Amino acid sequence: MTTNEAPETRSPSELIDTRIAELGDWRGALLGRLRGLVREAAPEVVEEWKWRGVPVWSDHGILCTGETYKAVVKTTFARGAALDDPSGLFNASLEGNARRAIDFREGAVIDEAAFKALVRAAVALNRSKARR
Repeated sequence: MTTNEAPETRSPSELIDTRIAELGDWRGALLGRLRGLVREAAPEVVEEWKWRGVPVWSDHGILCTGETYKAVVKTTFARGAALDDPSGLFNASLEGNARRAIDFREGAVIDEAAFKALVRAAVALNRSKARR
């Protein structure tokens, strides 16, 4: 963190803003763009900060996370295995029964329409499984 303020006094959105700014490279720009796409696709999304520094977007449960590594920005969909992916965006964590991920490397071109469709599908799935 670049401030003396304790993390628990800052909102998850502020912590995500800080993470994006601290990265200061292509990963921060890409994470910021992916965040914007999630928010466009799911206007009621709740931003969370979990597992010691992972941005999480939720709507009736976790939709996806935004992890940053040295060579990739990884967006993991919690129930990705249950989502249709006609554009073939999922390219990581394909062996599991629940999650699916998209690894974006430097210079990656985002299929924004397909990404937002996945987010909307994740929202619909979570809402269909929510306790009534």
